[in-house]
Amino acid sequence: MEELKRLLQYALVYKWLFITGIVLMILMVGFELLGPFIAMLILDNHIKVGGNSIELTPIFQLLGLFFFIKVLHAIFSYYQTVILQKSGALVVQNMRNDIFRHVQKLPIRYFDDLPAGKVVARITNDTESILQMFSIVLPMFMVSALTVGAITVIIFTINLWTGLMMLIFIPLVILWMILYRKYSNDYNHNKRERNSDMNAMINESINGMPIIQIFNREAQIEEEFGALNDNYVKNSKRLINLESATGENLLESFRSLIFAVMVYIFASGFLNDTQALSVGTMYVLVDYITRFFNPLYNIIGQLNIFEEARVAAVKVFELLDAKEEPDDNGRLENFSGSIQFKNVGFSYDGKEKVLEDININVATGETVALVGHTGSGKSSIINLLMRFYDPADGEILFDGRNIKDISRQSLRSKMSIVLQDPFIYSGSLLYNIRLNNKDISEEDARAALVSVGGEHLMDRMDAGIHSELTERGSTLSLGERQLISFARALAFNPKVLVLDEATSNIDSETEQMIQHAMKVVSRDRTTFIIAHRLSTVQHADQILMLDDGRIVEQGNHEKLMQDKKNYAKMYEMQVTGTPV
Repeated sequence: MEELKRLLQYALVYKWLFITGIVLMILMVGFELLGPFIAMLILDNHIKVGGNSIELTPIFQLLGLFFFIKVLHAIFSYYQTVILQKSGALVVQNMRNDIFRHVQKLPIRYFDDLPAGKVVARITNDTESILQMFSIVLPMFMVSALTVGAITVIIFTINLWTGLMMLIFIPLVILWMILYRKYSNDYNHNKRERNSDMNAMINESINGMPIIQIFNREAQIEEEFGALNDNYVKNSKRLINLESATGENLLESFRSLIFAVMVYIFASGFLNDTQALSVGTMYVLVDYITRFFNPLYNIIGQLNIFEEARVAAVKVFELLDAKEEPDDNGRLENFSGSIQFKNVGFSYDGKEKVLEDININVATGETVALVGHTGSGKSSIINLLMRFYDPADGEILFDGRNIKDISRQSLRSKMSIVLQDPFIYSGSLLYNIRLNNKDISEEDARAALVSVGGEHLMDRMDAGIHSELTERGSTLSLGERQLISFARALAFNPKVLVLDEATSNIDSETEQMIQHAMKVVSRDRTTFIIAHRLSTVQHADQILMLDDGRIVEQGNHEKLMQDKKNYAKMYEMQVTGTPV
């Protein structure tokens, strides 16, 4: 139950709200249980003894008191509900913020094998289950526990044997709850897992819908989703069967037995005048016994939701317990742009090396191109440069300083990157350029867009740079999305610019525009370019040809063409279609 202790830590932040709600809840239960006593007083003291001449005044007074108590009960019930639900909402709000903040600090390695839909399920679905527990289930459990406890004490004072009989059933219900948790735990875990899997599959299917439809895979995807959904329903049915077999049926049996005892006590009392129960007392006992079982119905009816929330909390805390990127304190001040890779080696899985003996010396303002076949290690070098991963061997130096001694945030603040598949957020064109960074003015954002040749985007949109874009920029061409991504990188005025296949998906006219812009913006900036189209890197100061994680050729375009090795062969094949 460690997860419940951790949930309690979140709740303690708002302990005074919870305490206020619980105090109001106690008062609410107290006023609710006073009702039957007033009815008993009316029956025994004014109706039964009154005979043919019943005094109405005291009865109306007691009825007025009864009404007043009910009004107080309604007021306390309203405010305890509002306060406790507000407290629960604040707890879950904090938890969601913590999860989202934590997810952003997780290393890229964590997401290598984790579908995005599962992370979404943790932040949305699982926290929603926890919210239900705080807002509905726990308040109901507390009200029910207070009601059951108070009624047990009251019945003990009225009739010892009935009280003892009811007391026996409380541990039986607790035992049932323990057994329920034992058998339902696996079903709930499986149910939450399948829910996460379905979220992941939905997310993946939506993103890949064009591929699914082009290759006519709708039926297969539907079948795969159906299998997950069937498994989810299977576990849901098991939970339903477990509840149906034990829940209300169990309590109905208990209640029938209690009423049988009550009939016996009542009959015995009438046979013996010295022990006879009054009508009012009998009414109170029947009323309280009914009230005694209603909370137990509520507890058992909500156990499934409680267990789902508990399992959801386990999943949430598993995510929160994932190790964040180390919080390095070193800052990178007055960085000139000089970068060195010294005997760098790297492996993603700790077994198979993807980079080995990488040595690169980049002077301030130089442009370095990384070329080679797919899987040769180009992207891995960039991953190390951005410190998404740390090298297993060797070291990477920024102005002679090991990047392991520099905080990731400080390091990345000196860089901008343009990816092959540019991401466009829902929001304005201005937002997509400066990403809500207030240090970048609207004028700077406009200038960056103009620099990469994107002024036509502002011209053709009704609201110009304030025009709203759809998620992923679905209404823009690929070239236009790439231009926005370039403008974003330039607006941040980086010391190091990384272009990861940035010009591979644009037309020739747009490529010429960007090439011209890049010659301007790369001046006085260290630039790394990953490229398959070798014609786009002829201007680079250094071109590194990689093969199987090693640098096999190094030099500028003229030198590598003179060497007539792999680079020259690849270039001639791309340009003329015939190898040298």
